[in-house]
Amino acid sequence: MKGYKIEGDEVVFTFNKNDYKKVSHDAFGIAEDFKDFDIENVVVSGNFNNWSKDKWYMKKIDNENYELRKKLTDFSDDFSWEFKFVINNNFWAEPSKKDPNIIQATKDGTHLNVYNLKMYTGAYPDKNGNVRFRLRGYENAKNVVLSGTFNRWNESIFKMYKITNGWEIILKLDPGNYEYKFIVDGKWMEDPSNPDKVTNEFGEYNSHINVQRRVTFKLNAFPDAKNVILTGSFNNWNETKYRMTKVNNTWTFSLVMSGGKHHYKFIVDNKWITDPDNSVREYDDQGNINSVCMVK
Repeated sequence: MKGYKIEGDEVVFTFNKNDYKKVSHDAFGIAEDFKDFDIENVVVSGNFNNWSKDKWYMKKIDNENYELRKKLTDFSDDFSWEFKFVINNNFWAEPSKKDPNIIQATKDGTHLNVYNLKMYTGAYPDKNGNVRFRLRGYENAKNVVLSGTFNRWNESIFKMYKITNGWEIILKLDPGNYEYKFIVDGKWMEDPSNPDKVTNEFGEYNSHINVQRRVTFKLNAFPDAKNVILTGSFNNWNETKYRMTKVNNTWTFSLVMSGGKHHYKFIVDNKWITDPDNSVREYDDQGNINSVCMVK
């Protein structure tokens, strides 16, 4: 993707001055050719930092390249962000319309004559990702794209690559429920290998996937207890099903969970308690206080 890459738990913003031909200014639109500029500094500006021109300064790597590293945890739960590079705290580097992650800029609901780059933090291609999308056949297709709720139904950014007897892309996806389709040479289609489908707003169907994550609950107390049960909203508060195991005086239980917020408690020798190591608690509809687990 133009302007950024994701390495492990970091977003790496990358700027190369040879990639940009024009710059613009808030006051008078397109200003002049980028090659005529003497660069004093480069700043990353986007809706993740309220489009600030003087906060996220990039590090100069050489005469042409700048870089800024940020933790994925520096961003909220939104899946996508718009951003741009600011030169000398005043001029916006204008990306090419040919860039795959390009979107027309808007202000107060009105489209502007400039464009922003788009970044995805909750869903992005990664060969070590956790979800593999595969479309069998269509060997003669020229272009196959994966589009869904995880990329705001973008029609170009997640291009699939050819494999034997089909097409494939591997994404790193946060836990949650997603709808998606394949676009084969401009034609939208459901995933023929996935029977899980939901009706969309056009009276047609989207393929559906529920991405889950393994979570381990731990109770670092009550080493002398005889029986400890994990219970919560994820198992309808069952009082017998999830029997915890004691390992080195710590009670543990692991399960695969869907994304979102879950309430839970421990039952220690028939006594219900909240998690003493988790300060995040909420009342439920019956006025009970429960511990909270966020899966994301």
